[in-house]
Amino acid sequence: MKHVTVAGIAALLVSLTFGGVAHAQGATQLDTSLATQTNPMTLVLDARKAPIGLASAHMTIPVTPGPFTIDYPQWIPGEHAATGPLNDMSELQIKANGAPLQWHRDQVDMYAFHLNVPQGVSTIDVDFTVLLNGPNNTMATRNILVGNWNRYLLYQRNVDNMQYFVKASMIMPQGWDFASALPVLSNSNGRVDFDTVSLETLVDSPTDMGRYVKHITTWTGDGATSYLDLFADKPRDLNIDDKVIAAYKNLTPEAMALYGGRHWNVYHSELTLSDALGFQGIEHHQSSDDRANDVFMTNPGVQMAIGDLIPHEFSHSWNGKYRRPFDLQQPNYNAPHPERTELLWQYEGMNQYMGDLLSFRAGIRDAKDYPEYFASIYAQMAYEPGRNTTSIIDTTTGAPYFYTSANGVYPSLRRTAGDFYTEGELMWFDADTIIREQSHGKKSLDDYTKLFAGGVSAPKVVTYTREEIENDLNQVQPYDWHGFFQKYVYSVSPQPPTDEIERAGYKFVLNDTPNKFIAGRTALTGGGVPGWYDVGLNIGGNGSISDVREGSAAWNAGLAPAMTVVSVNDRAFDGDVWTEAVKNAKGTTTPIHLMVKQGVWFQRVDIDYHDGLKYPHLERIPGTTDMFVDIARPHAAAAKP
Repeated sequence: MKHVTVAGIAALLVSLTFGGVAHAQGATQLDTSLATQTNPMTLVLDARKAPIGLASAHMTIPVTPGPFTIDYPQWIPGEHAATGPLNDMSELQIKANGAPLQWHRDQVDMYAFHLNVPQGVSTIDVDFTVLLNGPNNTMATRNILVGNWNRYLLYQRNVDNMQYFVKASMIMPQGWDFASALPVLSNSNGRVDFDTVSLETLVDSPTDMGRYVKHITTWTGDGATSYLDLFADKPRDLNIDDKVIAAYKNLTPEAMALYGGRHWNVYHSELTLSDALGFQGIEHHQSSDDRANDVFMTNPGVQMAIGDLIPHEFSHSWNGKYRRPFDLQQPNYNAPHPERTELLWQYEGMNQYMGDLLSFRAGIRDAKDYPEYFASIYAQMAYEPGRNTTSIIDTTTGAPYFYTSANGVYPSLRRTAGDFYTEGELMWFDADTIIREQSHGKKSLDDYTKLFAGGVSAPKVVTYTREEIENDLNQVQPYDWHGFFQKYVYSVSPQPPTDEIERAGYKFVLNDTPNKFIAGRTALTGGGVPGWYDVGLNIGGNGSISDVREGSAAWNAGLAPAMTVVSVNDRAFDGDVWTEAVKNAKGTTTPIHLMVKQGVWFQRVDIDYHDGLKYPHLERIPGTTDMFVDIARPHAAAAKP
């Protein structure tokens, strides 16, 4: 879509069902879709070899004679970057009436494939092999397939996704089951045929499958239903405590109370439980692609540490899928329609706040731990040196780069895509406390979410601009919201939003008591030492240094990422030895002696640090209102008529 000004789009309402879309005037001229509702493209995914990492895709694509181009999806909604896994497509073959057609890749746009269609041909047959597993991108195990339809298709170039129609089918390994928001026509002997839908709907409907499956109905009412669909590598990981299931059943009522309605007819939270598949969450309108480790649903510590996974993606059905930034909504997945990501500070930043909030309100996490959690994320942003030179708007505008390429050492200097999630949460918590204070407790950010994304409808998209965000906030509570966002998003801000801590009835402190959320996340990533707030570095369980804080004692001693701590005060490194050394150095003048390995070289490093262990916490200010209590309080019962 051509970038248009705020003035030109402020009134733009992309109010659409999944069967139609309106785009801003001035957008690139699109071609007429040849795949219509009565003559759709067909797609058959044969996943019977998924246990060994292979699948095959067969398409019948409507075409016209002459030069013709088909695209592999590049810009994937919810991933905010050109992440289409083109390298996973292999053995591409194209035929017309059974005869092979030559094709060639575009010399500039690698996702485009050109061919010449013979006269008299109205459809072509396209086949390719899907390589399901690649470096840091495992999509299948012997018992699970993460099913993302964008990986299995090519489609006519330069068409409107809402006007391009697909009739999809899939063949599963024997004994497997699946979950999908797609409407099912038939399901027999491992083959599932889905009804014809738009390409937008197909790509927006992940379809996981697996051998060990549990479907949990989490809510039903008003003709709609939500589900939690679990796919495990091991059957025992589906033996979930009833209290945990009850908390997830609270999630839908709490989300509907928060937003004041819904914009889905069915919702599937599709969750894989597999160490091999890693951790991931990708939002869709009527479902989500959630991936976690084996014991995610059975280990209380894991639920505490990352229990916002499903609430975060579920919240996106309102904030991100229903309400969407005007320049993020594009007509299709390929050039010349790249997504523009400036407003991710609302899309992801506010959603990070809402996802965590819902995890506490639903009881997935204990509400009394909310201040401890907040301390952990506030400290993360407050002790990040990169914020002295780089604004949040740089990370959101540059999100397609930060998501895919900004990896490596010194992430605290570079800043990362994760910053607009975490700092966005701090910012929207600040906005919540401002509204509560200014309105004397009569209003909160809950009122804004209802104005922003309330109501009941079938799935549709309504776009927004920064101006509309600020106007909606001013309807809830008059304030200089433009200046607020200008300060924390569009300008360099050496400190994250801070006033909200005292406003909420607390003060930020560092002491030697471990923060349970930092400890939980550290354990999930293989152990090690969370020494960021004292010595000024993070060390993995094997002694490897992952980052060093600029200006800290570790920085001044010359430590750096890619070094490995071999010994501490002449004892072999482990977490306990490190912790003991930092404790013993408190109040002394004796440095902490390290032996450090860097490549093939060893060196002695002395750290001059004597202030003891430091972990972040919030402490109550006596006599003040505890806003955390009301913010985390369940709201679903109060929302019932």
